[in-house]
Amino acid sequence: MYHAQTMKQKLFLFLSILGPIVVTQISYIAMNVLDTMMSGRAGTDDLAGVAVGSSLWMPLMTGINAILLAVTPIIGHLIGRGNRDKIANPATQAIYLSIVMAVLTIVVGVFTLDPILTAMELDPNVSYIARHYLIALSFGFIPLFASYVIRYFFEAQGFPRTTMKIMLVAVPINGLLNYGLIFGHFGFPRLGGIGSGYATSITYWFILIASVWMTFRKKEIRQHKLFVRWYKPSLAKWKEQLSIGIPMGLSTFFEASIFAVVTLFMGVMFNTATIAAHQATLNFTSLLFMIPLSMSMALTILVSYEVGAGRREHAKQYGVLGVSMAVGLMGMLAILLFFLRGPVAWLYSENADVIEMIKIFLLFAIFFQLSDSSQATLQGVLRGYKDVTIPFIVAFVSYWIIGIPSGYALSAYTSLGPYGFWVGITAGLTFATIGFFIRLRMIQKRPLPESR
Repeated sequence: MYHAQTMKQKLFLFLSILGPIVVTQISYIAMNVLDTMMSGRAGTDDLAGVAVGSSLWMPLMTGINAILLAVTPIIGHLIGRGNRDKIANPATQAIYLSIVMAVLTIVVGVFTLDPILTAMELDPNVSYIARHYLIALSFGFIPLFASYVIRYFFEAQGFPRTTMKIMLVAVPINGLLNYGLIFGHFGFPRLGGIGSGYATSITYWFILIASVWMTFRKKEIRQHKLFVRWYKPSLAKWKEQLSIGIPMGLSTFFEASIFAVVTLFMGVMFNTATIAAHQATLNFTSLLFMIPLSMSMALTILVSYEVGAGRREHAKQYGVLGVSMAVGLMGMLAILLFFLRGPVAWLYSENADVIEMIKIFLLFAIFFQLSDSSQATLQGVLRGYKDVTIPFIVAFVSYWIIGIPSGYALSAYTSLGPYGFWVGITAGLTFATIGFFIRLRMIQKRPLPESR
């Protein structure tokens, strides 16, 4: 990592960090995409069951991921101030915290999973598959969350390629395990959609083991003695991490969970084919969203690095660069998606009705993607400033006061039907974009805060 001076240097540094993060993010979501796609080939009930399970899991996973992401600006500010020798402690504390959060997630799931699935009034077989898919997935919670922290430890120092290499191996492993456990190949039992949950859990353990191993392989990382020198758990460090991470996590959770709520409404209002089509569309657009999300993460790294060094104008320039690139790129992908709706729909199902509905959902997703990319990158810039509380409030209002109610009204009381939910969510994301932009302008006019 270095302080770039010109816009050309900034663009090069941004792209050098962004590229591996994009590959890593797409690899993570690709495992979820593989779960859904390959389960769809096992049957419509398997597709719907895994899709419902994923819709419940993804908001929680992304929310906790955002909490753990707080280690990035913490380390970024320390590195920006020249305090590289102090970054191992917050990373270790974040690993402790990740394990605690994984255990709490499992405990909460034990008490809430059955009531939630019951409230959705799903077909019994779909509900069974969703339940056991999530149970299988829970065996991988601890390694997943711990590996997130190690990843951000690498990336905050400017080494995003390390995790990228791990993920490039992990995705094929996940695909092979899915093939074996879903369809009963390689001597595995045929578990249908449930098997994809076990496949992904096993892959998470591989990612953790490989991540720990990499901390000993690279000289610049090995010098911090992560997993060699163990710090005592510090409530003060946990408090710092949570004071930044909880608003970040809740903001992300509010955005991601609206789709779980939409799925719940659809389970009551529409049939299994509609749920499957909606979730297949969401699954694919989530893959595309990894690009602006990766830009958001790269912006958090670079902005926090410049803020830590007190370089106000340089931090501002990274924000302009990243947000404009995200919106422009997603605009081009939206045009491409318009022409490729049919082939994309075919990847998820062989059912003609489901394919037709996916094609229509993808039309609405085009507008959704543009709003989502701008709000995500603006949040990434704000996180680089460690500004998270006001954005959390903006996110709550946008997604839950505007997005969900308007989506329900359009779906229940207009001819849009299930597609009305996507219109409402797009409206919420647009409002969030405006709110984050106003907040960023306010922050950039203030004196830079002292790095903690």
